[in-house]
Amino acid sequence: MTGRVAAVNLGIVTEAEWAGDASGRSGIDKRPVDAPVLIRFDGVVGDFIGERAHHGGPDQAVYAYAEEDAGWWATELGRDIRPGGFGENLTTYAVDVTGAVIGEQWQVGAALLQVTKPRTPCTTFAGYWGVPGLIKRFTARALPGAYLRVLREGEVGPGDPVEVVERPAHGVTIGEVFRATSLEPELLPRLLDAQDLPEKIREKARRRLAALG
Repeated sequence: MTGRVAAVNLGIVTEAEWAGDASGRSGIDKRPVDAPVLIRFDGVVGDFIGERAHHGGPDQAVYAYAEEDAGWWATELGRDIRPGGFGENLTTYAVDVTGAVIGEQWQVGAALLQVTKPRTPCTTFAGYWGVPGLIKRFTARALPGAYLRVLREGEVGPGDPVEVVERPAHGVTIGEVFRATSLEPELLPRLLDAQDLPEKIREKARRRLAALG
């Protein structure tokens, strides 16, 4: 089944003591927009990014999170979570984000996107939500969402279809990469098979495997 974009979200400037940027500004607070937006190779036009040392860039140009996973958290925490509440640019529906294969290509509206890596929860995320122990709980749940690189620029709007047009044979998923780097080091050898995984992560996997003997 072809999924769709439930919402397109753009970050606004938020100033807070928990913001990761040295200036105290963050773009984690993203709000849904009604009209299509242009997705360029370096990110989503109109989206504010605060701490560029850890956010944005070619391998993290777009962040997607599943509406279904957000619904689980809403029930777990007993609170409403609107689209963009995870800091995601694209809220998806009927898309297996956790099961997406590294290097998988998505046709989304007029843009062509490629799955690159899972999101790692940070103190900015925890501070924004104001939930004690959120990083530990988010890690244990292992539904991290997916970062995407842009292979072809184009406009994307709410309701646009999300179609998987290519999937690498190695089968290494977003969920596996997240668990390998956080919870299950026995999965680390699998990461070396995923050629489209950012080299920084692959090198980290090699170092950890060497240390483990």
